[in-house]
Amino acid sequence: MQTVYAGVTTQTATEQELLDMFDYNVSRLNDLGMLQMSTLGQLAFVAERIGETEMQKFNPNDTEVELLRKWAQNTFVERLCEGFEYKQLVNRMNIDWSNNFDVFRKILNLFKTSRQFLDYLALKNPSFEDDRNIALCAFKYLMNDTTLRDIIFERDLLWEDDFDQVAQYVFMMMKELDEDNTNEATPCPLVYDKRNEKDSNDFNFARELVATTYANIDNVEPMIRKHLQNWELERVAVMDILLINMAVAEFTTCPSIPERVTVDEYIELSKEFSTEKSKLFINGILDKLLIELRVAGKVVKNERGMYDPAVDGDTPPTE
Repeated sequence: MQTVYAGVTTQTATEQELLDMFDYNVSRLNDLGMLQMSTLGQLAFVAERIGETEMQKFNPNDTEVELLRKWAQNTFVERLCEGFEYKQLVNRMNIDWSNNFDVFRKILNLFKTSRQFLDYLALKNPSFEDDRNIALCAFKYLMNDTTLRDIIFERDLLWEDDFDQVAQYVFMMMKELDEDNTNEATPCPLVYDKRNEKDSNDFNFARELVATTYANIDNVEPMIRKHLQNWELERVAVMDILLINMAVAEFTTCPSIPERVTVDEYIELSKEFSTEKSKLFINGILDKLLIELRVAGKVVKNERGMYDPAVDGDTPPTE
């Protein structure tokens, strides 16, 4: 959606330039995920440095030292950050949190007073699973810190829209790592991993949707105009027109996606990215366009695409 919007508003991009932009935007999602993941290593580093400073005091707080040591030596975080691919990507992105020590100190001070961390401290010999679970808890504290979020947004303004979804995805990927599959040779968890068949299929689907939407904008525009009542297309929000175009592309080129699923998805997108009244407008126009496309024989659905949850229950058929 962001890619097609950029092409539509600039009116200068060719289809290939648009696809190149899409490829770049997807790669930037991986960069955002890596940046988010790296905050765990930085939090452990800050704990280690604060612990070393505490130990140098004339009368160190042994409890505080032990608390910091336990977090700094978290096995899960150590293994994650020692992965060969992880270190390669961190170096390529030139990730450096050294100027944000105080931000991580503040998050650490908040985190170490949490009930989850206090329960973790009570464990005499925490397992790898214990270390992973407390690391995931720390990750939530990091991702919810507004100051840290703003620092990350400074790298790319588009990341603000994607931040929470990518963070949730990174969280789920790290949750899948266990003691047996987390080592130096472990592939780094990526938002989009072209080595993964599902990721590759999703990427190709989205890329094709970008190309199809952009190529047919001039054909869809007259169809939309025909169904506007006492209104001019030029006065309709650009995002509404874009979402309608994307929905039409799904109607006509995605045989496995039920029509109602397409409509519902773009209505949801309008709630987040367009105006308050957009959902009603888009729903009404799509209903009319769908009838027109059916009559023209341009909507062809396979068995999965014909699935109706109201009739067939909660589980769609497999292809």
